Amino acid sequence: MNISDMLKEKRTLLSFEFFPPKDLESESVLDETVSKLRRFDPDFVSVTYGAGGGTREKTIDWTLRIKNEHQLNVMMHLTCIASSSGDINDIVNKLKEEDIRNILALRGDPPRDFPEDRKKMDFTNAYQLVEYIRDLNGFTVGVAGHPEGHMEAPSIDRDMDYLKMKVDAGADFIITQLFFDNNYLYDFMDRAAAARIEKPIIPGIMPIVNISQIRKFTQMCGATIPERIVKKMEGRTIEEMTDVGVQYATEQCLELLSFGVKGLHFYTLNRNQATERILDEIAGEIKV
Repeated sequence: MNISDMLKEKRTLLSFEFFPPKDLESESVLDETVSKLRRFDPDFVSVTYGAGGGTREKTIDWTLRIKNEHQLNVMMHLTCIASSSGDINDIVNKLKEEDIRNILALRGDPPRDFPEDRKKMDFTNAYQLVEYIRDLNGFTVGVAGHPEGHMEAPSIDRDMDYLKMKVDAGADFIITQLFFDNNYLYDFMDRAAAARIEKPIIPGIMPIVNISQIRKFTQMCGATIPERIVKKMEGRTIEEMTDVGVQYATEQCLELLSFGVKGLHFYTLNRNQATERILDEIAGEIKV
């Protein structure tokens, strides 16, 4: 089902993000994770796409596997950097054949060892990919938003200009990068409204279960970890950190639902435990 239709019909959507596993053991873990999270009846799940299409075949395989074996509505991530229009056309046609109608259109990054002469192909920015997919018809197209600004943007105002370009190109909704202070989201939504961006914004949630791990993520995406959380987690065991992180994310989600967000998109890291614990606490607050 197209996410754009669900956004019109439902007050609050629930979704999960997964990434393609690298080996057989990881495949078993992901299968178990999807099976356990399925009980929450997500409106859609998404499957990520590696740098420069580095996981292309696995992303497509797992998109189909989750759709066919787990009977879930799937959105496939699709990056355009270092891709030709022919590459994108092949993938989009494959998705059409398999009746997958939701795409998260991203610029992406080329892999480190990618030849320099292939880095500039038919697409250099996400808005171009949005335009291309929109011209092919039949797809709901999501794009990424950055509450604290994209790390490569010269300013948060310029970053909002880039988001407006993606929306004007035909994006149907926005999923945000992870954040740990809801005030960043509220400010982002205010700035989006001022830029006359009227598409639904779905906040991305990542429970903190390991402070060292989350520091690596935030270094890559520019998100800020509140100092009070850092202090609560320092010197704790993994189990204790998970308890702190789950409690914090639960409170964060309850506040967002009370605020009236259009959905919650959980970055699961292919693990179910923390997300399950949060949803067991907040499921009754998610409005349909």
